[in-house]
Amino acid sequence: MVKYFLIVTLGLLVAGCEAPTPEELRERNYLPQAGFVADAVQGRTLYSNNCASCHGVAGNGTGSGPPLIDKTYNSFHHADLAFHWAIRDGVRQHHWRFGDMPKIPQVSPEDVGHIVAFVRKEQRRQGIK
Repeated sequence: MVKYFLIVTLGLLVAGCEAPTPEELRERNYLPQAGFVADAVQGRTLYSNNCASCHGVAGNGTGSGPPLIDKTYNSFHHADLAFHWAIRDGVRQHHWRFGDMPKIPQVSPEDVGHIVAFVRKEQRRQGIK
């Protein structure tokens, strides 16, 4: 009887939930608009203006932040989405001992997309896949 009750309750809960729209998912995950095309050249400038002071001009880290051109941040360990969430929410210290990363509200989802394109291009250039 309890098992039946749980199944019915779960079914009612799921039936009452609507799947989020693509726009809601995009906004929730801080992703660029549909049709966005990332540009690594633009990403280099955005990176320089918003990330280099902590992560280094060449992405090799500083005393304030870890290197992004590092196997720790390859796309298999930190998907592109992780960069979007990091900018949106900040990041609690976990891989390195630099302290927490603050959120960066002036960087838009599209800006993050360009920055990720630049970081991934530099990682590939350094043999990090």
